[in-house]
Amino acid sequence: MNVRAGTPCPEGGSMHHEITINLKGGMKVDASVRDFTVSTDQPKMDDGNNSAPTPLELFFASLGTCAGTNVAYFCIERDIPYKDIDIKLTVDRDDRSRAVKRISMDIRVPADFPEKYKDALLKAVDLCAVKKAIKAQPDIVATVSNGHKA
Repeated sequence: MNVRAGTPCPEGGSMHHEITINLKGGMKVDASVRDFTVSTDQPKMDDGNNSAPTPLELFFASLGTCAGTNVAYFCIERDIPYKDIDIKLTVDRDDRSRAVKRISMDIRVPADFPEKYKDALLKAVDLCAVKKAIKAQPDIVATVSNGHKA
């Protein structure tokens, strides 16, 4: 797939994005997104070289960085310093199935962060596009096609 942000969605929605995924050898897999390459790998215990985060780790990181972007926007709009704010994302998984049971985000603000904005800050994080995409439970469809140029 190729990324073209903002192109009309063939299913009639407002936009769709395409990303090209390339298998690089071993367990390394890259994604080309706009002008960027995002690399993934597996830990050595899972036959990888541990040269990059796993796809699941990037998924969690995308959720956390999306929340961080919303926190930054929120603070900028109110002229609140935000460079000392961080977010600790914790993932709880089932021991047997390894399914994700809970994702927690702790937005850690400095002691002088205005108390009156804490609830609003949580609401801003709830508007994160990644979180909304997860909650929407989109259909994920895979197909196999011939004709790829080697």
